Amino acid sequence: MENNRYKDIPHKTIERLSQYRRALHICADKGKTNIFSHEIASLLHITAVQVRRDLMLIGYSGSLRKGYNINDLVRLIGDLIDSPEGQKVAIFGMGNLGRAIINYFQGKREKLTITAGFDINPEKTNRVIDGIYCYPVEKAVDVIHKEGIKIGILTVPGDQADETVNIMVDAGIKGILNYTPTPVEVPDDVYLEEYNMISSIEKVAFYVKENKS
Repeated sequence: MENNRYKDIPHKTIERLSQYRRALHICADKGKTNIFSHEIASLLHITAVQVRRDLMLIGYSGSLRKGYNINDLVRLIGDLIDSPEGQKVAIFGMGNLGRAIINYFQGKREKLTITAGFDINPEKTNRVIDGIYCYPVEKAVDVIHKEGIKIGILTVPGDQADETVNIMVDAGIKGILNYTPTPVEVPDDVYLEEYNMISSIEKVAFYVKENKS
């Protein structure tokens, strides 16, 4: 399947498709073979209309009587999101958050594999941490080129974020997930996703405040 036909799909739709796949895997593990849009919507706390719109964008429609075939839908989402040859990921910052991401992520997706870690702390480098070899960050260019790594997850302290991103970009990283509290800048040919945990918690706190009786 030629994924470039889907290049204009909104970023939020791609994010939801990943969430759909995760929910569909859980349903399949429970022996379910078909599912309706309102069931997917209920699992993700969105509307059935949104689910149907997203799936129409990727050219999939279910049956009125049986809904969507779970295996077919999982396969189609995989064809869209995953790279056929798989993609390698590196963690920059092998502290508590970096290790937590490794332990959570490993084995969840066969087409995405964390294959290297980098840090500046000599107590962490040149050894295996949670199944991932941790290199000194000054070896990033050589390792990333050799391994063909294109995705980097940034979990360093905020004051190291800008310098580390420059290293990642120079090494050939083309997609960065920034978990630091510091916004960073990247060239136009590098995709950046920034996740601010404090903002997310504040958002939850706002709605809790607004919903007080």
